[in-house]
Amino acid sequence: MKICHITTVHDAKDVRIFYKECSSLSKLGHDVYFVVLNGKSEVRNNVTIIGVESKYNSRIKRMLFGTNMAYKEALKLNADVYHFHDPEFLFHGIKLHRKGKKVIYDAHEDYPRQILGKYYLSAFTKKVLAFLVEKLENYGARRFEGIITATPYIKERYIKLNNNTVDINNFPILEQLPEPSDWNQKSNEICYIGALSRVRGIYEIVKSLETSNCRLNLGGSFDESEKLHFDVKSLQSWGKVNELGFINRNQVNEILKKSKIGMVTLHPIVNYLDSLPVKMFEYMAAGLPVIASDFPLWKSIIEEKNCGICVNPLNPIEISEAINKILSDNNLAKEMGINGRKLVLEQYNWAKEEVKLKIFYSNILASKIAVNK
Repeated sequence: MKICHITTVHDAKDVRIFYKECSSLSKLGHDVYFVVLNGKSEVRNNVTIIGVESKYNSRIKRMLFGTNMAYKEALKLNADVYHFHDPEFLFHGIKLHRKGKKVIYDAHEDYPRQILGKYYLSAFTKKVLAFLVEKLENYGARRFEGIITATPYIKERYIKLNNNTVDINNFPILEQLPEPSDWNQKSNEICYIGALSRVRGIYEIVKSLETSNCRLNLGGSFDESEKLHFDVKSLQSWGKVNELGFINRNQVNEILKKSKIGMVTLHPIVNYLDSLPVKMFEYMAAGLPVIASDFPLWKSIIEEKNCGICVNPLNPIEISEAINKILSDNNLAKEMGINGRKLVLEQYNWAKEEVKLKIFYSNILASKIAVNK
């Protein structure tokens, strides 16, 4: 089939969209295009990337005008399937459906619940926006050819609206990750890799270093809408932080090789409680014990399988105690690392999810052939 993926939020090198879904569909023999705002037009992994130059830098203008530019470019392709990834494109997804196109909505997050967790919005604004987004998502979901969700939890919402709903989890591509390095060659270093915001727990992680005998390898960019960077740098333990900024895949692998613990202590907001952050599984794949938030879902993976320790993410002392426990017992740390890697190799990896994606698209192909007959 001729498949067109569309995003107006993510970039052309987005791991889930490009390296996982687009590249896997191309490998399966489909003719795949990827329309992206302000991306570079090129062919990579046999995927044709179509960059749509947009001068709209503000979020509001992008949502109002940038989405329409991407829609017009995508429509020119006359694809068999349009697969979009952002709720701001929902109006255009519905327009594509009304033109008789097969449309797939890829829900990376439970967006209405995510909106409710936005600290910078008033309580009234959050409730109104969450209500409107949910109504629009529900309207589209009932009409689209299918829904892909990033977690089983999000799937439970959409399966009630569209029977052709599948969770394609954002698990790591094993080939992109390093083999576990020699534990005895590692220093007392821990790591956090990903976006840096208050609700992702970076303040508490840095605070915990005050009573931890280690350094933190910090890979990621601070949320510019917060004064978090200033607050974190004001902590007395900031001197124990190796601030690396935004890092590429090779740099991520280097950090994983030299670190002894991976940190994923997100705050207990509604949109995180049932999430499956890819960084958690990347740490495990690299043979690192994980210190994670004590959410029931995460405890069922991390603690029940003895891959790390779950803590109250709002309590720096508890985080520090978990760090010190793992760093003081090499045998325990190695055992946790081995258990985590085994779990990812057997279950939590992209190869498993790729099979689900193949079946999902095979069903759409079958329905297309049936219609044509």
